[in-house]
Amino acid sequence: MYAITIPEPGGPEALVWGEVDDPVVGEGEVLVDVVATAVNRADILQRQGFYDPPPGTSPYPGLECSGRVAQVGPGVSGWAVGDEVCALLSGGGYAEKVAVPAGQLLPVPEGITVDRAAALPEVVCTVWSNVFMVAHLRPGETFLVHGGSSGIGTMAVQLAKAVGAKVAVTAGTQEKLERCAELGADILINYREQDFVAELREATDGKGADVILDNMGAKYLDRNVQALAVNGRLVIIGMQGGVKGELNIGALLAKRAAVTATTLRARPVEEKAAIVAAVREHVWPLVSGGHVRPVIDREIPMPDAAEAHRVVEDSSHIGKVLLVRPS
Repeated sequence: MYAITIPEPGGPEALVWGEVDDPVVGEGEVLVDVVATAVNRADILQRQGFYDPPPGTSPYPGLECSGRVAQVGPGVSGWAVGDEVCALLSGGGYAEKVAVPAGQLLPVPEGITVDRAAALPEVVCTVWSNVFMVAHLRPGETFLVHGGSSGIGTMAVQLAKAVGAKVAVTAGTQEKLERCAELGADILINYREQDFVAELREATDGKGADVILDNMGAKYLDRNVQALAVNGRLVIIGMQGGVKGELNIGALLAKRAAVTATTLRARPVEEKAAIVAAVREHVWPLVSGGHVRPVIDREIPMPDAAEAHRVVEDSSHIGKVLLVRPS
C-alpha cells in the first residue's frame, strides 16, 4: 500500500507519499480500506518531531479515518466486510489501509457520505469526552470554546447548543465569528481585538463560564480561571500557547473551580472504546437527525498532504481539512 511517511522531521515538505508494507490485522482488530482522513494539530506536531505515536501503533500520521471494512480480525463481532465506517486512531490514517481496534469503529451516520465521515471521529470524541464526560456541561450553563471556528470548535458549538447550553466562542476574524454564529454561538469574541474575560463577564452579568474548553494552555491559563464562574470547570486539551503557566490557587479556591488537562491519543484502548461507545449512543442520533454536521473547509488529495498541512498551520480554514485517497 501507499502511505504518507516522515523520513525526517521538518516542514510540510517532510511528508512523503511512498510505498510501505500493509498493516497486519491482530486480535480484536479490523482492517479498513481508507477513503479519507483529516488533518489535526497532532499530525503537525508529529511531522515536526515533537509528538511520536504511542508505542506499538502505526508510525504514519492520521488520528481518524473513514472507509470500508476490508478484513475482520480474530475475536471481532458486529462488523462485516464492506461496512462503511469511520474510526478513531492512534495513527495511520494517512494511508490506503489501517488496522483499527474494533472498539474504535463507528458506522458512517445516516445522511453523511463516507468521505465526509472522516471529519467526525477525532473532534466528536474529543468534545464529548471532555465537555460532557469530564466537565459535565448541563442545559442552561454557559460554555466557552476557544478557537470556535476550528474542527473541534465547530463541533463543540453544535453539541453544546444541542444540549441547551449558552455558547461563547473566541476567533480571530469576523468571518470566523459569523460562521460560529451560524452554527449557534451566542457570544462572539474576537480575541485579536477584545478581552474575552471582560466580554464574557458582560454577556453573563458578571457570572462567567461554567465550562471552558481550551486549546491554548499556558498563555490563557490565568485569564481562563478569571473567566470561570463559581463551580466552573476548565478543561485544557492543547498547548498552542505554551506548556508552563502560573496558576492562581486562591482564585481557583474562591470559585470552587476545577482545572483538568487531558489527551486522547495516548489513552488505553479500553478508554477509547468507552468514549466511542458513548459517542455512538449520544452523538450519532444527533448527526443522523441533521442536528449536528461536520464542518469541512476543503478536501485535498492524500499525496498532497503537505498542502493540507500548510492550510492548517496558516489557520485560514474553518472546520476540518480532509485528505482523500486517490481513486
